[in-house]
Amino acid sequence: MSRKLERFEKVYTQGRINGIEIWVDKETGVNYIFSFNGYAGGMTVLLDSEGKPVITK
Repeated sequence: MSRKLERFEKVYTQGRINGIEIWVDKETGVNYIFSFNGYAGGMTVLLDSEGKPVITK
């Protein structure tokens, strides 16, 4: 069975039980930040200093 290409790529990790990760959408280039604490977590768009989404080319 061939493996389907993943749309999101994890580019940064900090921490193990409590921490953050940065994920990039390979189709749009938009960066997302995922914050976690044990079993709880949340993800949102990563914004620059002007409030615009961070986009990786």
